[in-house]
Amino acid sequence: NDGESTQMNNKNDREFDVIVYGATGFTGTLVAEYLLRQYGLDGNLKWGIAGRSASKLESVKESLGERATDLEVIVADSRDRSALAALAARTRVVLTTVGPYALYGSELVRACVEAGTDYCDLAGEVQWIRKMVDTHHERARETGARIVHCCGFDSIPMDLGVFFLQQAAKEQYGGYCHSISLFVKATKGTASGGTIASMMNIVQEAKKDRSIARMMANPYALNPEGEREGPDERDQQKVLHDKDAGCWTAPFVMAGVNTRVVRRSHALAGYPYGRDFRYREAVLTGNGVGGWFKGSMMTLALGALFVGISFNATRKLLQKFVLPKPGEGPSPELQKSGFFNLMQIGKLADGSVLRTRITGDQDPGYGSTSKMLAEAAVCLARDDLDARGGVLTPAFAMGDKLLARLRDNAGLTFDVVD
Repeated sequence: NDGESTQMNNKNDREFDVIVYGATGFTGTLVAEYLLRQYGLDGNLKWGIAGRSASKLESVKESLGERATDLEVIVADSRDRSALAALAARTRVVLTTVGPYALYGSELVRACVEAGTDYCDLAGEVQWIRKMVDTHHERARETGARIVHCCGFDSIPMDLGVFFLQQAAKEQYGGYCHSISLFVKATKGTASGGTIASMMNIVQEAKKDRSIARMMANPYALNPEGEREGPDERDQQKVLHDKDAGCWTAPFVMAGVNTRVVRRSHALAGYPYGRDFRYREAVLTGNGVGGWFKGSMMTLALGALFVGISFNATRKLLQKFVLPKPGEGPSPELQKSGFFNLMQIGKLADGSVLRTRITGDQDPGYGSTSKMLAEAAVCLARDDLDARGGVLTPAFAMGDKLLARLRDNAGLTFDVVD
């Protein structure tokens, strides 16, 4: 429509391709370092950094060295509506690392929707993403703003992994898999302080409002209205033996986000894999008694963490002595020595099985996540994408184009395994 094409034209005339909002935080700084390293400052990507503190932004700019001398710095507080509107109007894409998003993200999304500006973040907060879908999806379709949540380790490898596997199934077998299971084989790295802070906020919100807890328990919570049911049940809660993987499995802490993102991608695409398509995630823990024991310990630890952050006294102790704080993160050496290795098993209706492997060359929470988020922003800014406006998902919004960028630039692999 005319309104949308006008917005798109305006978008092309903007001063910046990407503005990194929250560049003074740990992950935001990693994103800025990556963009400088990968794209420079005077090349065909025009980008700047933004946040609420001018002095902190200047010190980030200084830490980036001489190549960043001309890097533009923009000051905008996450609650200052007019400053956020001005920021959104200057760029094609806003990339934000400022979480928990339920506390600090809503006004920025609103500003981007109204300006017709594309947006990507690291949100893994189902209750908040659902709110953004309900509040902004229709308006974003009108303005042409592509709002893409979950552009880090949750949920790019999983969401793009399903997209990749289904493309391979179509090519190899002429049809799509009716079920896919994703298994975490191995990871090395720490959970980010931002992820922990978001998790704590989710638990607090769910305790205050039981309707939030009920909504988050729905496997189809992020599907379009009227399409929030299907064959999938609750995420795995206990140790189970998986006959396809041939070993014991434990619950995966991020499944509650990733599975819902994958189902939203499928719904937005018009259910190409069929309304009976099923998707699940778990962690591989090994064979025999050892595999069962490891799975049991992981399940207990996960349960204890959620119980611990549910009560004020234990939560404060965990925050003080155990959990990483927002803005803190591992050393560059630890980031580089980290990795992740995921396996997918897809089954077609005729019994054919297709396996894929997805890997990342740095720790999932910081090193890989910052590269994925940066490439998602560049993809939205520079690539010719089919997806128009709305509250979208990485696979639906960017598909093949993002897959290529992740492989070429961000150290991810997606391979069919014989």
